[in-house]
Amino acid sequence: MIKKFAMLLGGMFFTVAVYAAAAQIRPDHPDTYTVRRGDTLWDISARFLSKPWLWPEIWQANPQVRNPHLIYPGDVLNLSMTGGGPRIGLQPRVRTDGDAIPAIPLSELRMFLKELRVMDADEVERSPYLVGFEENHLRATPGNKIYARDLDAAQPGQRWAIVRPTNRFRDHGGSDGNVDMIGNPSHGSFVADELDSDVSMAPSPWREDSRHDTHTGKGDDRGVEVSVIGTAEVIATNGDVSSLVLVDSTLEVRKGDRLMPVEDKPYDPYFYPHAPKSMPADPRVIGFTDALSGVGSRQVISISAGSADGIDNGTTFTVMSQGEKIPDEVSGNYNRRDTSRKVQLPDEFGGHIMVFRTFDHVSYALVMDALRPLRKGDRLVLPE
Repeated sequence: MIKKFAMLLGGMFFTVAVYAAAAQIRPDHPDTYTVRRGDTLWDISARFLSKPWLWPEIWQANPQVRNPHLIYPGDVLNLSMTGGGPRIGLQPRVRTDGDAIPAIPLSELRMFLKELRVMDADEVERSPYLVGFEENHLRATPGNKIYARDLDAAQPGQRWAIVRPTNRFRDHGGSDGNVDMIGNPSHGSFVADELDSDVSMAPSPWREDSRHDTHTGKGDDRGVEVSVIGTAEVIATNGDVSSLVLVDSTLEVRKGDRLMPVEDKPYDPYFYPHAPKSMPADPRVIGFTDALSGVGSRQVISISAGSADGIDNGTTFTVMSQGEKIPDEVSGNYNRRDTSRKVQLPDEFGGHIMVFRTFDHVSYALVMDALRPLRKGDRLVLPE
């Protein structure tokens, strides 16, 4: 009886796997595909799956693919037809070269994976900070001696990351109908106040710049984004002030920059795309890393949900771009000043994103594909 039940269960799993593959493979799929150097699993899946974030579930259903991450250049993906429909599998091959291809282009993300953190505002305020440089210089570059306060437990030879706050995230508990600098609706209840990049004096290393957000100074703090701009090594500790040498930096360091422990493993090298395990309340796009008004494929965004909201690495969302509010020039006597005659257009599909690093209430995600520029305030929904 147990043997018959096991055979029946195995047959059910096979049927489900065939159905899943048949439902997801694009009708114009090729018979085979040879994996090339430079491919990513997402890119390959996007070529023949209608929902590329489901590749782990489908490929794991095939015995040839013991681990969906261990696919190498030169492997041949077989998209053959069976009695139940199309199936995905790997043709047998002895692997002799190269590393497994990544799920996403990690080489393009290392800067963001290593150099951005989101920390509690009080933790930033209590952290050690730079107070001066050798020969009373105003700035420091690699090779210069620098001086810091509150490094009481530091030991000679120990390395510290030098960080500079860039954004302060706040939750305002609801949208108030305001518009941003370019006329878009205010980005939900969760906003990022850009911090001043010109002034940074100890003991407080950051102040808010009211030019960038109507909500500045209000709302519940949800963390401060800091950017790692350099590394310093302790030379000596002399009571209240410690001496360090600046090992490397991407910017000139200055008074008020903070010191944080160096992270040995700042990110997870493997990502399994999946839908959210639980949907956060009204998640939104809240910031960009290298853009002013919008981003596209292979750019990085920050979103208003993190590990405390059930988000983990690999979580995939669909981004819905906010519909514009346009004047109704047909109804009645049109008057540009009459806002009651405006109509709100529906949100439109913008693209897909995948989370690659999480903090308590904020996460960073890579734009996997985009039909239009993604902007602050765009909604995140289940990946369909």
